[in-house]
Amino acid sequence: QVQLVESGGGLVQAGGSLRLSCAASGRTFSSYAMGWFRQAPGKEREFVAAISWSGDSNYYADSVKGRFTISRDNAKNTMYLQMNSLKPEDTAVYYCAAKNTYAVVITAIEYNYWGQGTQVTVSS
Repeated sequence: QVQLVESGGGLVQAGGSLRLSCAASGRTFSSYAMGWFRQAPGKEREFVAAISWSGDSNYYADSVKGRFTISRDNAKNTMYLQMNSLKPEDTAVYYCAAKNTYAVVITAIEYNYWGQGTQVTVSS
């Protein structure tokens, strides 16, 4: 069982930056692939970024490639999402997710565990 808690969301102007964190409970964090998803009002949840258990593989949605960076610190049981050059269309609730596997996972239905989400609002 893994419990996930996101933090770091907030209100930022377009062009600004935020860093989201996802803290995981449990002693086997390093055996979980992790991902970030987001959901804007009236829209379906969409994939943002994912990282393998070791951190040596990652994958990004085209909409965030070059602006967002996913990383993890297994010693701290924490995953991060550095978001730069934010745009109003990045406004959403951001969720972290975990799956007990080694490889990168990019589809929401494959994830076993989800956090409660953190709101990111980008003003124009």
